[in-house]
Amino acid sequence: MSRNPFLQKLERAGRLTDEEQTALQALTLGAHALPPRHDLAAGEAADRVHLVMSGYACRYKTLETGSRRIVSFVLPGDLCTLHDAGPFGRDLQASTLTRCTVVEIPRHKLVALIASYPGIGRALWWVTLRELSRAREWIVNGVRSADKRLAHLFCELLTCLQVIDLADGNGFAFPVSQADLADAVGISPVHLNRVLQALRGEGLLSWSNQRLIIPDVDHLKAFAEFDPAYLCFDGFEHRAAIDRVQPAPERRVRLAAG
Repeated sequence: MSRNPFLQKLERAGRLTDEEQTALQALTLGAHALPPRHDLAAGEAADRVHLVMSGYACRYKTLETGSRRIVSFVLPGDLCTLHDAGPFGRDLQASTLTRCTVVEIPRHKLVALIASYPGIGRALWWVTLRELSRAREWIVNGVRSADKRLAHLFCELLTCLQVIDLADGNGFAFPVSQADLADAVGISPVHLNRVLQALRGEGLLSWSNQRLIIPDVDHLKAFAEFDPAYLCFDGFEHRAAIDRVQPAPERRVRLAAG
């Protein structure tokens, strides 16, 4: 079975059976191409879920002034939205940043798969927990200096894209505009350009011909204070394996006492 970014990510939650993989593969058929800056989900019925299969998209909010703040990137294998929060969640919008291929999944099909396949239900629950963890890290990242904030974002993108084989050891294709990147970091395009120049001057990265290169990944991660644990790519099974080898604290106390 050919590798599929959606399956590659969901398998991080734990092993999927062949039947579950086949069901998910069928769910991702019918992707269609969309141009940059095409809005997804905003104002649409809640009966569809958008799955990005290639390209870069984002989730964002628009302020009363008309300015935009990108609150997360949507990468290949990511669902733009998973849960319908009704009118309370419609303020969060999604849009393509580059040319993308996208699948529109009827929500009732996802619900049916969750009911029929425990592995798929577990994997989609992991998606929810992972997005919450990622959102918390973006909040924390907002208090770092602009250069560390940008470096942290690049480290996150490198790690996420490596999981789906879209990044090598120290670089990846990055056709996103500087204006969009500035909206993600929360600074002006002029300020972003200065930060990029400073990071280049320090030899921490280069960005040309729509490709980002990180000469020394460990150095950039240390500079950005980047710890990939919040991305939860170890999934549920890794935690269970640790617990089997290393007893829980209460059990260790009982074992020591006995």
